[in-house]
Amino acid sequence: MAAQKDPRPCSIADALAVVGEKYSLLVLREACLGNGRFDQLVRNIGAPRDVLATRLRRLVDAGILTKRAYSERPPRFEYRPTRAGLELEPVLMTLMAWGDRHLRQDAERPMVVEHVCGSELVPEVTCRACGDTVRHGDLTARPQAPGWTVAGPTAA
Repeated sequence: MAAQKDPRPCSIADALAVVGEKYSLLVLREACLGNGRFDQLVRNIGAPRDVLATRLRRLVDAGILTKRAYSERPPRFEYRPTRAGLELEPVLMTLMAWGDRHLRQDAERPMVVEHVCGSELVPEVTCRACGDTVRHGDLTARPQAPGWTVAGPTAA
């Protein structure tokens, strides 16, 4: 069997190409919290200024953030999430909950997010059709990319 040159076509890989670099999701976290000014981002994320500038450019170019001037002299900008950026907020909430459960078991959580109803948010993935909570054993992957099965590429 000939070796497959290209990896599995995957929307996860495509998304990680945009937001998978160190600091990218942290920039989005801060923008969603309303901290979109460069100095706020530097302080709250701890990223080197040049690295942060590169991440911001990429996130703006990808349509995840918008850049808006808030001062002309000197020129200063703030970054706000676009609709695409806001659609990543549940990913941030799920990552935060996972980190709280698996990485901070004996430590106090650094942040709690409350829903508009006043209750603490506990993110949960549910099926849009039936409303059930999604569990690994309930899922069936059906590859749509030609030449691929769940196990990998088909023989040519």
